[in-house]
Amino acid sequence: MKRKTVEYGKYGYIFIAPFFLVFLIFQLYPLLYTFYLSFVNYRMSQGKWCEQTFCGFDNFMAILSKKDFKSGGTIWFDTLPMNSIKNTAILWIVNFIPQILLALLLAAWFTDTVVKLKGQGAFKVMMFLPNIITASSIAILFYNLFGNSGPITILLRNLGIISENFSFLESKGATIGIIGFMQFWMWYGNTMIVLIAGILGINPSLYEAAMVDGASSKQQFFSITMPLLKPIFEFTLVTSAIGGLQMFDIPSLYNVAQGIGQPNRVSHTVTMNIKEFAFSQNPDYGKAAALSIILFIFTVIISVTFFILTRDKEPKQRHAVVR
Repeated sequence: MKRKTVEYGKYGYIFIAPFFLVFLIFQLYPLLYTFYLSFVNYRMSQGKWCEQTFCGFDNFMAILSKKDFKSGGTIWFDTLPMNSIKNTAILWIVNFIPQILLALLLAAWFTDTVVKLKGQGAFKVMMFLPNIITASSIAILFYNLFGNSGPITILLRNLGIISENFSFLESKGATIGIIGFMQFWMWYGNTMIVLIAGILGINPSLYEAAMVDGASSKQQFFSITMPLLKPIFEFTLVTSAIGGLQMFDIPSLYNVAQGIGQPNRVSHTVTMNIKEFAFSQNPDYGKAAALSIILFIFTVIISVTFFILTRDKEPKQRHAVVR
């Protein structure tokens, strides 16, 4: 007589099925449809949708280049979409460099066994709080603080630090600096928590052995912590680059006019440009999709570059020569 057995494996497939259904409907299908739209002419003209026709790489050419009417030639990488990618990269660099430096300093400080800072939990919560606040609230707050009649602007004018005619909203450098600071202020606490988790995952016996050998905290940090944190650095760099290149909420709410980053599009990011293509009075889904694909390729290149720069290089094995 064969005993009846219950197959429990099928229940596992039932539990994971909702994830795959959501992924297929809301992620994979939109991604494939975006690739399709990037190769077709799908736009509205004079209030009517044009017939979807295959146009090859015309949408990509319109994004990457423009005609020079004086010489009759073609100018590459000097279009509004490409400038928006450059703006996005600048805003990400301005906020990420101080973010990773301060987060690393705080992570080393909180995990230092010699310092033993009291009240670490309260400090960590206070530093993580900006990440909980919505980006729209922060953007509107800073817009009012640094506006032409804002309290910080008036205070700096009264102290003689800035002139009476200076405006943070009309200065390109000030706009980039303020948006970069907002991004840095929101995310340095999150990066700090990730680095602290990475440091706490290092074997404590390594630090104990280093202390026995007389190594200082500085020597322990650069000889033990930094090399063993490479995987965490790689994760932080890649995730920060992906999030930074998709920057939208703060630049789209701080110092904008008719949906365009001011002054003179200096804070107009690539995602804002995609929205401009897709949701304007005469939307052009083909160019919006092409710009999305270019952003995707640019993100992949940066992520792979960070992976190559941060990976551990294995020493080449030398084969013995038999004589």
